[in-house]
Amino acid sequence: MALSDSVTTCLSQPVHYAICKLGFEKKDTYDINNILSGNGEVCWQAVTEHVCYLESDQSVDYIKSIRSLGPVCESVNVHFKSLTKEQFVIQYASWLHWTNCTEVFLEVFDVLQYTQTTEVALGLMKLTSCLERALGDVYLLKGNDCPFLLRDLLASKQLAVIFGQAVMNVLRIFIGSPYGLNLRNVLWHGFASPQEIPAKYCAMLLFLTAGLGQLLQTYLLQNKCILLHRPYVIFVSLEELDVFPDLNNETLSIAEELVKLSSFVLKTMLPFWIAALTAFKQSRYADSVILLLPQLEVGLRLLFTTTNKCPNRLLTAESSAFYTTFDEMLAKHLDNDEVNQLPVILEEPAMEFLWDFLNHQEGPRVRDRLSHGEINLEAFPREVANQIVAFAITLLCRFSDENMFSLKEHTVIKPLMNCASCYQSRFHPISRLKKQVLECMKSIHLWSRLPTVSEEQVQTIKGLEENAEASTLILMISEITSQLVQYMPQNCCSSDDPINSVLTERLLTELCDTRICTLYSPRPVLEIVVILRKISTQCHQVSEQVIAGAEVRYTQWVNKTLRSRQRHNYLRMLNSIKFLSPVLRLILILITVEVVSVHAVCKKNPFDYQQYLKFLKLILQYTENLVTYTSPEKNKWDETMELTNKALIKIRKISDRKLMLMHLAT
Repeated sequence: MALSDSVTTCLSQPVHYAICKLGFEKKDTYDINNILSGNGEVCWQAVTEHVCYLESDQSVDYIKSIRSLGPVCESVNVHFKSLTKEQFVIQYASWLHWTNCTEVFLEVFDVLQYTQTTEVALGLMKLTSCLERALGDVYLLKGNDCPFLLRDLLASKQLAVIFGQAVMNVLRIFIGSPYGLNLRNVLWHGFASPQEIPAKYCAMLLFLTAGLGQLLQTYLLQNKCILLHRPYVIFVSLEELDVFPDLNNETLSIAEELVKLSSFVLKTMLPFWIAALTAFKQSRYADSVILLLPQLEVGLRLLFTTTNKCPNRLLTAESSAFYTTFDEMLAKHLDNDEVNQLPVILEEPAMEFLWDFLNHQEGPRVRDRLSHGEINLEAFPREVANQIVAFAITLLCRFSDENMFSLKEHTVIKPLMNCASCYQSRFHPISRLKKQVLECMKSIHLWSRLPTVSEEQVQTIKGLEENAEASTLILMISEITSQLVQYMPQNCCSSDDPINSVLTERLLTELCDTRICTLYSPRPVLEIVVILRKISTQCHQVSEQVIAGAEVRYTQWVNKTLRSRQRHNYLRMLNSIKFLSPVLRLILILITVEVVSVHAVCKKNPFDYQQYLKFLKLILQYTENLVTYTSPEKNKWDETMELTNKALIKIRKISDRKLMLMHLAT
């Protein structure tokens, strides 16, 4: 029997007891009128009386509190079931506006009427996400930097001042503390199956959210302040997230078959998978991803615990131990410093996809943003959901029996598998550097299309004629470029004209297409990449300043609105950018060759990268000064040429000593 068939729960015995049994031990019937006033307001004092405290240090006794609150939660659940949607809206909707996502909470009410376990779990995940975001907005009434973790947010003095410590203690019994029910974490990290989440706890959190709205309204009126909501995060450049083909109903139907047969899926979690695929079909993209991400985590946890021979880590940890979550599963080493074997099983492309979509700071960080309420659920883009669902389908295929060959080889599945197998990181700092370089190159390429005056007019200005200094500059560029030729792809660099713009563009494209292993890049590599990115950014700014300045000056030249000194300076600018263009292209080539070589160096042997950083910082200083001199405010073109000449002498001298990174790689 496959392990995925034999696992009946991912909740450890103490956690299972706390969530599934403890709150059901007291059989009392609790009168809803004890905690609900005649005008429909929550009687917080009556609720907080159920919180028990330890005699030793007066901290919350979570076990006794959960047991005491059990009947209260059941009473609230029964009360909500007795209301029509219209009655609930009239009585509670206005108290939910503070969350900035009232519709989500109204959906939760709808779900509670039917008690479908999968939908209750989904509703609870959405509720905790939106509640956390709203509490963060409230926190900012008193504090500056909102805590990232829910447990730190709920434990903050700022919220205790606004809502009262007793109220915050009630919330921490349900969410935000590993000693309590911790409903948010056990769901979002994929530990709880649908049938293990009592609906009454979802009802109670909905009730408490309305009660918080009542308290907040009083606080805002008394302190004459307004609650502002932080803007949602919006996924930009969706084309960068386009990895897999668009999923159609045929693909999703096959996925439904794969889910039932794949060893990647715990059988207790099967309803979540089916619900996720159904939600995608119904264009409920946020719901689909919210349901699917925890299942990816639990499926990967199954592989992680199997390959690393730690089956006990499949279960929820106790409050005194680590949870096994994405963060640990994607790391290079285990907490005992042994090498994590999951990357060996998943292989590099899948690991890079997971890092890109979940972890890298410049990536979409889908799980973080969804679970912390940073995204407008109603506007969640299909493009992002498509990638997550498609990737999940490839894992279903990879970790399935051979007798599923016909499904895995289906014409709509094979393209997904091909895309997954050749995936390269798009959001690692090295990948972002490559993108920056290509964008900068495109900008510099536009210089050749800039409007300009005739060469004869340029030469009429005294001191602008071709001189020995200009010839020396071109010679140095050629010498440095020639040294780089041996590290470049063939047919991309002409020995006659090594810095030809067309060839440079093709060269950079080919260099940037070179696959680089970005997984677990060493610290020296990342430090080097930080400086290379700064250099690229400065080069791009110089290019944009040149384009803007040249266009403005040309218009003024044509309209004859330039004074004599300005005309001379404009012509000096035109003369300078003839030499500046190849210099910037040289720097871009240098950056790209370096980043392609950097991993080779670190794999071969340690090197004194601090010495190498000095070389890069020299180039960075040059580009920073270049930004200053070419700015509209300075417009210093003679100084630009002088600065460039000095910088090239230093670069050539260092390259002559073979201290550059590519020499270390050979």
